[in-house]
Amino acid sequence: MIEPGDQAPDFTLPNQHGEPVSLSALRGKPVVLYFYPKADTPGCTTQACSVRDHTPDYEAAGAVVLGVSPDPVKDIAKFADKFELAFPLLADEEHAVGEAYGVWVEKTRYGRTYMGMERTTFVIGPDGVVTHVFRRVKPAEHDELVLGALA
Repeated sequence: MIEPGDQAPDFTLPNQHGEPVSLSALRGKPVVLYFYPKADTPGCTTQACSVRDHTPDYEAAGAVVLGVSPDPVKDIAKFADKFELAFPLLADEEHAVGEAYGVWVEKTRYGRTYMGMERTTFVIGPDGVVTHVFRRVKPAEHDELVLGALA
């Protein structure tokens, strides 16, 4: 698991338009990198729509927000269109980035064990160093925590 003070692992993933997005290309700006389990599910929708609604606050902080899930590009594109999400959603279908950040984990639901993305947010400074980690963050509290960290 990546901790505050660690260099954020670089990556390149396709966004909802199929275009590559690299973390290293965003150097010089704070980055909010949030991992979510599945597009268009209740918690993930709450979180994404809240980020959308707080876009002016993130812009005022000079931050770029990136949402990452193991969904394919077509699914995140549908999710982005349905809820008018204008920030980049990234498809980590092979969950390599989730593994690099320590958020591709074993989960249990209704007695069934499976691997999935843990809802975790990393705030990365302009220098590429992680400044804050919010593990298993509640969707409704996400923006307050993250914007507080950016302030």
